[in-house]
Amino acid sequence: MKAVIAEIITIGDEILYGQIVDTNSAWLGTELTNIGIKVKQITSVSDDAAHIVSALDEASNRADIILITGGLGPTKDDLTKHVLADYFHTTLKLHEPSLTDIAVIFERRGIELTELNRQQAFLPESCKPVRNVLGTAPGMWFEREGKVYVSMPGVPFEMKRMMTDIVLPNLKVSFKTPEIMHKVIQTTGIAESILADKLEDWETNLPPHIKLAYLPHLSGVRLRLTGTGDDAAILEKELQAEVTKLATIIPKYIFAFGEVSLEEAVGSLLKEQNLTIATAESCTGGYLAHKFTSVPGSSAYFIGSIIAYHNEVKIRELNVDPETLQQQGAVSEACVREMAENVRRKFGTSIGVATSGIAGPDGGTPEKPVGTIWIAYADEHKTIARQLNYNKTRLLNIEFTALVVLNLIRQSLNTTVEE
Repeated sequence: MKAVIAEIITIGDEILYGQIVDTNSAWLGTELTNIGIKVKQITSVSDDAAHIVSALDEASNRADIILITGGLGPTKDDLTKHVLADYFHTTLKLHEPSLTDIAVIFERRGIELTELNRQQAFLPESCKPVRNVLGTAPGMWFEREGKVYVSMPGVPFEMKRMMTDIVLPNLKVSFKTPEIMHKVIQTTGIAESILADKLEDWETNLPPHIKLAYLPHLSGVRLRLTGTGDDAAILEKELQAEVTKLATIIPKYIFAFGEVSLEEAVGSLLKEQNLTIATAESCTGGYLAHKFTSVPGSSAYFIGSIIAYHNEVKIRELNVDPETLQQQGAVSEACVREMAENVRRKFGTSIGVATSGIAGPDGGTPEKPVGTIWIAYADEHKTIARQLNYNKTRLLNIEFTALVVLNLIRQSLNTTVEE
């Protein structure tokens, strides 16, 4: 079956100036993929007629579906509707149902309908109007030479409602699309290049209709398998078979399947094993506790935290031995071991974890430069400490530290880490 290709064109100087972030394209890409339509290109253009026309011409040569967002407002810089009227050799005409919708919105808001807003109900005669129940800018559906062009507002909640209610259902009717399925495998604790080496043979032997993508992020590498075919049941079976093979190659690096964060995966392990945890944080300043509490239902296992940023707090609240701090310093294995063990005792939890380090940009020494960080994990059987050495910005040092602690917890609960 021939692939159905879409392109997305976003219009607006505010996107190019960096004044707003284009979240529309990411959402559109997801929704189109879900119905078997592949997005091949996303283009952002300025509020300039010639630039818009050029983008339309180029997209028409490559895609079956061209989705356009932005430029449908009532002001002079909103050119999209006029450019499309010229592009499709038609004229603007009042669309009474759209005018009624606009009038109702203004009446509901208690605002007088202006002539500028009334002009939004004038649409190109050759288009099929796409109703906008949430705003004053109707969408437009054009067809030419077997291709579909849809223009929608740039306001995300208006565009999403139009796509969900009207555009996506009509695209499914207009185009016969193949099945496109994804399987996501979340990994952590391994660099992308090393992961690629381990998976080289398996990846090389994937069926031609199944592709692998490496998607690195802070907590690790997200692997995405994408399969294309005519039969959904067969495709699901093929993808799952490849996921099963993958799990035997890198078992200790996989923390979840699907769209699951590392903190969610660790929380699930704690709940499954009926364990509780507390944190003692210095350099991370509560960020690790934030990662735990960002997960709904974390009160089942996360008990509390002590942010022992100052040494006096380490001594007073965590019973860290003053001699440890004097002789070895706060950024040391001995200190984080005591912090992790003592926060566990203080809160009566199954597990205690601790962080202490030099996040930067200042505070480093030749012996302990910026990015020197110690972490520890303690339970009733063992205490594990690790030294980390980062050369990143302050915030990244904090974020990476929290993620490494989460992975240490995960590994410890899976009994893959030795003291």
